[in-house]
Amino acid sequence: MPNAKVLEQKQKVVADLKSKIDASIVGVVVDYKGITVADDTALRKELRENNVDYFVVKNTLLSRAVEGTELEGMKSVLEGSTAIALSSEDYAAGARILSKYADKSETFKIKAGFLDGALVDLDTINAIAKLPSREVLLATVVGAFQAPIAAFARAVQAIVDKNGEAAE
Repeated sequence: MPNAKVLEQKQKVVADLKSKIDASIVGVVVDYKGITVADDTALRKELRENNVDYFVVKNTLLSRAVEGTELEGMKSVLEGSTAIALSSEDYAAGARILSKYADKSETFKIKAGFLDGALVDLDTINAIAKLPSREVLLATVVGAFQAPIAAFARAVQAIVDKNGEAAE
């Protein structure tokens, strides 16, 4: 039985982990086995640049953090080496980066994930990973809004040009 101080520290870690998960809109749990130090450093850097919080977590602590929540179903995959990527801003960044790495690796695998507080299957995580970045989506929307305006401007310009030719 751990002493009171160790137990208190573990309870604090579980509470912190639970609050991080609650504050996240998306999370991806991975088995990071077989990743080299260089690859891990590059992966962490890319995740950090995309505002994704990525860290290694003990299975028992993560299991306690999701206990009694809708994410309790992920307990079945919590074995071996486990890391979690959490994002409170971008739905696709963490899934996209980790899926890209998992596709290249034989041993690095995605175990589970959640979206808006609900557990999702691996197909959903892969679908999220294929979404374009937020900037690309915004550019697409802006382009869609600009297209009718640009067409109208060209039509008006054509009328002006045509009327200018008739006056001569």
